[in-house]
Formats: sequence, structure tokens, C-alpha cells
Amino acid sequence: MRLFLILLLLALPATVSAQDSDQPAGTITVQDSAGQDAAIAQRLRGILAELEGYDDITVAVSSGIVTLRGTTIDGAALARLNDIARRVEGVVAIRNEVSESTDVAERLNPAMQRFQARFLQFLAFLPLLSIALLAFALVTLLGVLLARWKRPWDRIAPNAFIADIYRQILRIAFGVAGLVVALDILGATALLSTILGAAGIVGLAIGFAVRDTVENFIASVLLSMRQPFRPNDTVEIEGDQGKVIRLTSRATILLSFDGNHIRIPNATVFKSRIVNFTRNDQRRFLVDLGVAYDTDLAAAQALALETVRTLPFVLDEPAPSVWIEEMGDSAVILRVAAWVAQSQTSILLARSEAIRLCLAAFDAAAIVMPEPTFRVLGGSSTPSAPAEP
Repeated sequence: MRLFLILLLLALPATVSAQDSDQPAGTITVQDSAGQDAAIAQRLRGILAELEGYDDITVAVSSGIVTLRGTTIDGAALARLNDIARRVEGVVAIRNEVSESTDVAERLNPAMQRFQARFLQFLAFLPLLSIALLAFALVTLLGVLLARWKRPWDRIAPNAFIADIYRQILRIAFGVAGLVVALDILGATALLSTILGAAGIVGLAIGFAVRDTVENFIASVLLSMRQPFRPNDTVEIEGDQGKVIRLTSRATILLSFDGNHIRIPNATVFKSRIVNFTRNDQRRFLVDLGVAYDTDLAAAQALALETVRTLPFVLDEPAPSVWIEEMGDSAVILRVAAWVAQSQTSILLARSEAIRLCLAAFDAAAIVMPEPTFRVLGGSSTPSAPAEP
């Protein structure tokens, strides 16, 4: 009980000072007029009657002192009472005995009225909103249709990857243009700057969070500009070989010769060593042939060269060649090199056919192609007797 009284006494000065701050300031006249009191009361009643939420307020004025009684729907309306009464001329002091209403229906009625008014306003605004949405949809659809055309983009862009980036930029530009047109119809173009500002801040925060994604996107743009490969080019990246089937904003996708999809981040591709096997149509294949040491090497070289040269898919220029590569443990290695046009034949099938025909030619010419031989050296099974001193 004592603690409650102490807290009440501590809070009382603050309440009194708050009430004092809301009291009228100025000189108090020495004359008391009942007509002036009635005029003040009439004026306050008229003002409160025109304002919403003060239907239950009664006003009494005596000697310039205004007494307010009743209830209001919320604290904001209660706080405005003193401001209204203080501005009326002749008010000496204000005794505010108004409290907030606890009636649920009375407090919900204003909210329902506001909701009803906003709903009716939305219905009145709906035709204009429909026109704005239609304009946004038409402008965006126009951008999508233009992006789907192949002829202008295939002619402007050096490859399909850059054409896809151009199409994506076009769709985004038409989407932004459609948004501007819709906001202009609604008369809310000032909202666009707010949206762009918020988008910039959010984009900066997201950029730090998804730094790898942003890095891969920038790498995709740089790869499209530098063009180290084109669609369906056979490449080797970080030891992975395959055909480039797609370049997305995040990764480069290869189709390996085994039919597997290999997804490599663009940042890794941009920094890696890239071997493009398709950029130059002419490609060389190598075949190693082992012959015995007692073989006529000049005749073996001439036979291998003639065999490869007669193949229909082997190019005359650059011309095929044969040389002695090394001396192995059991054979002399002849290396055969020939060039093919990748647009006309497969490098793997060409090499396979060259090996088959060279083996057949060596076998017909009785050129021995020895297998690796090993000599096994073994000691005696019984230990020798120690020598006598």
C-alpha cells in the first residue's frame, strides 16, 4: 500500500504539469460575463458536432472555465479536445473529465466505417486500375514478342549466347516501361522513385549476400562478349570434355561424350584454361605403331604413310607424316599423324579406321609388331655351402 502511494505521488506532478501545459495562456479579465460563457459553450458544441468521435461530449462553461465530460472512441480524439477548447477566445481554464470508451461496438464502428469507405473508394478506382494493368500487360507482352524474334537478334549478336542476353535485357526494359506507363495512368509516378530507391538498397544488400551469383552473372556476360566457345563446340574445361549446350547466367553446361550434363560455374570457366577443339575445323589425330628392332624402319614408315594417305577423309594439306617417336623396351615406336576436317568426319572414327588399316597393312607386309617381353632371372633353390677357411 505504501509503495502504491509513493508511485502515485511521483506520477502526480507529471500529470499536473501535463494538464498545465494544455491550459490556455494569456491575461485573465476581471469581468465575468454569463453571455460570454454561453457563447463559448455554444461555439465549442458547434465545433464538436462537426467533428467525428465527439457525439457523447458535453460542454459546460462557468466564469470562462470549460468543463468537458463524456467519452471518446480513442486516445487521439481525447488529446485533441484540449487543443480545440484552448483556441476558443475567452477560455480561462479547461477541466477535461472525458475518458476513453470501453464499448466494443462503439470502438469498432469507426473502423468498419473506414473499411467501408476504402472499399467503396477501391470500387470507384477499379476501372482506372484495370486500364493501368492492361497497359502494363500490353507493353510487357510486346517486349516478350520482340524478344522471341530470331532474325534481328541472330543478325546483331555474334552468337546465340549474346542473343539470349539481348533478349533478356529487352524483356526487362519493356517490363520497366510498362510499369512506368501504368503508374503514369494512375497518377503515381512519384511512387516509382521510391520503388527504385528501395530496390537499390535491397539490391545492394542482396548483392553482398549472393556475391557468388553476381560474380557468375558478370562472368557470363564477359564470356558472351569474348566468345571462347560457341553452341555445340567441343571444349575441355578443368579436365572436363564435352559439347557446350547452354550458357546460363550462372553456369556453363557441357554434354559429355557419355551423355552426362556437366555444370561448371561461369566464374570458374572464366578463370580456367579452355581448350576449344571445334574452333579450327582442321584437327590432327595420332597413331602409335610398335615394330621389331630388326624391321626395315624406312619401309615401315613408307607403308604407314601410304596407308594413311589413301584414306578418303585424310586431308592433303596439311599432309600426313610418320616419324620414329622412341625406342621402347621391346619395339621401336612409329608415330603416324594425319589431319581431318571435323565438319566432314569424326576425329574418333577417323583415328579408329587409320589404326585398323595400318595394322592390316603391316600384317600383309609381314612386319612384326612384337608384344612386350620380360626376362625372369632366378637363383638356385639350394643355398651354396660356405667356403672353408
